[in-house]
Formats: sequence, C-alpha cells, structure tokens
Amino acid sequence: MTDAVSTDAVTTGPVTTGPTATVHLPDSDATRAYGRALAEVLRAGDLVVLTGDLGAGKTTLTQGIGAGLGVRGQVASPTFIIAREHPPLPREDGTRGPGLVHVDAYRLSSLDEVDALDLDSSLDEAVTVVEWGEGWVEGLAADRLEVTVVRPRGGVDPADDEDAAAGERVVTVRAVGDRWAGVALPGADAVAG
Repeated sequence: MTDAVSTDAVTTGPVTTGPTATVHLPDSDATRAYGRALAEVLRAGDLVVLTGDLGAGKTTLTQGIGAGLGVRGQVASPTFIIAREHPPLPREDGTRGPGLVHVDAYRLSSLDEVDALDLDSSLDEAVTVVEWGEGWVEGLAADRLEVTVVRPRGGVDPADDEDAAAGERVVTVRAVGDRWAGVALPGADAVAG
C-alpha cells in the first residue's frame, strides 16, 4: 500500500510539529484503506484539515476514516450542506468510539461563516474532518493533523467513474501540536517528536 515514507520533527516557535508521513497510494481503494489506518490513531477531539485539488481524494480518504471509526451513514462530500454529522455505531463489545463531523469549507467565503458552523461545540465529542480547511480552521485546535492529498492526473478523466477510482494519490500527513508527540502515524517507519 505504501512505498516512500519520510518522518521528521521540527519545533518552530509555539507550534510543535510532530511526525510527518508521506505515502503513495495506487488507487481509491488504497486511499480508503489508508483512511481506515489513520482512524486507528484518531480520538474524540482530533481535528483533521484536508487540502487538495478537486478530485484528489479528500472525500475518499474521509470515507476510510469514517469506516475505521465505525460511524453511521454514508460518508459523502458535504459540499452543498457544508457539514454532516455521523454518530458512532455500537461496537461488538457495546462501547462506542467517537463520531465524525465532516465539513466541506469549499463554499465558505469568510471566517464569520466558519464561526457560524459552531464546530468547536462538537470538537470534544467527535473527530472533525474539514475538507478545504487550510487557512480557515486551524484556530479550532492547537493539535491537529494537516493532510495534503495530491493526485497526478496524467490522462485520468475525472468525469469517468472508472478513471476516478484509478490513479495514484500521494498523501502527506503532518502532525501539529503536543497531542501527536510519540504517536506513530500510519506509514511512518519511525516516530518523530
């Protein structure tokens, strides 16, 4: 599932940067599988900020996170409704993990609109994933994962469903904040921080 992986840690001023992992994923199935693996290190209160072009695989990665968390409902792009909540399903042992709040900030045009979503009210109870969140939601939490999804196009037709599933994605996960010190990110050979 993965090949090239890099890890490094840097402390810059008051922001602590923890481990970083870069993974190469051959297709959408591998992207979902990586999302499931990422869900294993996530807990209630975590903020995940997704960055990438249209069709890069941000929602596909979030589908994997939702599957890994074991949440209710189909995880689909919330572009037109902006935010969608997915409550946790009961596990075999009767416990429940965190829910998922899936946000698409693509259509937002001001920090007032971001504030109106009231994301901080559910932040402690769920994993919050924000597509197109870079530059908008970092103030919600000092600890977060900043995830960049890049999909080289090379002849892939995004309108073709078969082509949409094909093609490599390169996912870089950068941990920010003390929460991630000592946490091994999926695909990382070593823990930095």
